[in-house]
Amino acid sequence: MIDSNAVIDYLSGKLPVKGMSFMNQVINDIPNISVMTKIEVLGYKTITEAYQLLTGFVGDSVVFGLTDDIVEQTIEIRKEYKLKTPDAIIAATALENSLTLISRNAKDFKNISGLDIINPSEL
Repeated sequence: MIDSNAVIDYLSGKLPVKGMSFMNQVINDIPNISVMTKIEVLGYKTITEAYQLLTGFVGDSVVFGLTDDIVEQTIEIRKEYKLKTPDAIIAATALENSLTLISRNAKDFKNISGLDIINPSEL
């Protein structure tokens, strides 16, 4: 499950060499994102060429929508870990689908029980 910041860092080439290599492997498979990542990435105001790159990435991704289980998990994460709603949705989506979360903001998610995190900026 790729967080919004990892998508942006990857597509703009801002990751270190090992991080880019790792993300290339992830992207070569079908990337997984939450509906929240889709909203954040496509809601970013940018030039037309960059927007086309972002829409192409989202179009090539599996986008996990909000299910009742994800909503319930989001509520529990918000209460227990006091995360912002977008981060809680992304974490809950990863947990409910047994996916590792790829995020530059690993510190925001590190205390969530059962959530595996990889920070491509630190590889």
